[in-house]
Amino acid sequence: MKDIIIAYTFHIDGAPPEVFPVSIDAWSLRMKDPVPGELPGWTVLDFHQCPNCPLPPGSHAHCPLAVRIAQVVQRFTHVRSFDEMFVEVCMEERTISRTTSAQKGISSLMGLICAVSGCPLTEFLRPMARFHLPLATQEETICRAVSLYLLSQYFRKKQGGRADFTLQGLVKQYHDLQAVNMAMAKRIRAGSSLDAPVNALVILDTFAKALPFAIEDSLDKIEYIFLNQG
Repeated sequence: MKDIIIAYTFHIDGAPPEVFPVSIDAWSLRMKDPVPGELPGWTVLDFHQCPNCPLPPGSHAHCPLAVRIAQVVQRFTHVRSFDEMFVEVCMEERTISRTTSAQKGISSLMGLICAVSGCPLTEFLRPMARFHLPLATQEETICRAVSLYLLSQYFRKKQGGRADFTLQGLVKQYHDLQAVNMAMAKRIRAGSSLDAPVNALVILDTFAKALPFAIEDSLDKIEYIFLNQG
């Protein structure tokens, strides 16, 4: 199986394009790009470490997720949240482009990197990365997250395990993700002079907070799509 390459290109007026090709191993769905040789201090594991981090002390010098997003933070440290940019995302199957705010464009890239970073608390997002939808809306994100979780439960049951069709396991995963986002935002504030990288994380956290509420409301906002199917 050949690697999955998803390349983000950001065009900001008056500046050279910023290109971020993300190489993903097709089998493990983990990021393959080499880790930078020099890492900023805010990537050290115990610097604003997530309160629910399962990595034992001394097992890692640096936070796996912080390491993977460090280059994004460093290259956008001069960008403001509402600076306009043209974002182009090239994949083997298609190219998606849109003019949007810096925080939304960076958020889409960060969401992809989070899923394939090797962080134990974001591992459940790897199927989302395999079927990545750049610049997705909140409704699209909720629909994809729930659909892929239910598909994972189908395969679990097929293999003889106990399936969770109540979605409570997904709710817990997204509650854990909220803690990751909060801690990561504290890290990024230490490494960025402007607010675009931090607010990109805030957008991801908004999605993480929205999904449990959507499930508690029985997914009412998207239920209409599946009614009257004949």
